[in-house]
Amino acid sequence: MTTSSPAPAGRPAHELAQVNIARLKHPLDSVELKDFVDALDPVNAVADASDGFVWRLQSDTGNATDVPVFGDEWLIMNLTVWRDVEALTAFMYRGRHRELLARRFEWFERVEESMTALWWVAAGVRPTARDAELRLLGLREHGPTPHAFTLRKTFGPGE
Repeated sequence: MTTSSPAPAGRPAHELAQVNIARLKHPLDSVELKDFVDALDPVNAVADASDGFVWRLQSDTGNATDVPVFGDEWLIMNLTVWRDVEALTAFMYRGRHRELLARRFEWFERVEESMTALWWVAAGVRPTARDAELRLLGLREHGPTPHAFTLRKTFGPGE
């Protein structure tokens, strides 16, 4: 994890980290994924401007689709930090992101294991892709715990 400068007075002591990974059905540059790829920048711009958004992992491409995940070239990652669960869910289930979420099985394989994990980080901490992989592995092995949880079973900071 990397850390930015300490949180100013009055800022929450914790922020919510979120990772979701997906297994592509086709290469990112394929015609089958064109709608998804074309929507990445606009949806990321909405996220970046959303109330409660703090940070997202980006490579030089402006997104994280080329960040390696579990050594599998067919997996892509989205890693973000939010003020709290409510801010994350407000973004996820409204507007353009909701539209894309409804189409996810056109672009991504259905996978049985957990592909999304949430966890609390100290304010200012920016998780790495490896941190996210470890949280997903923990969730897969132990189910929801304060170490890694889901939107269906959340934990507060410090639980």
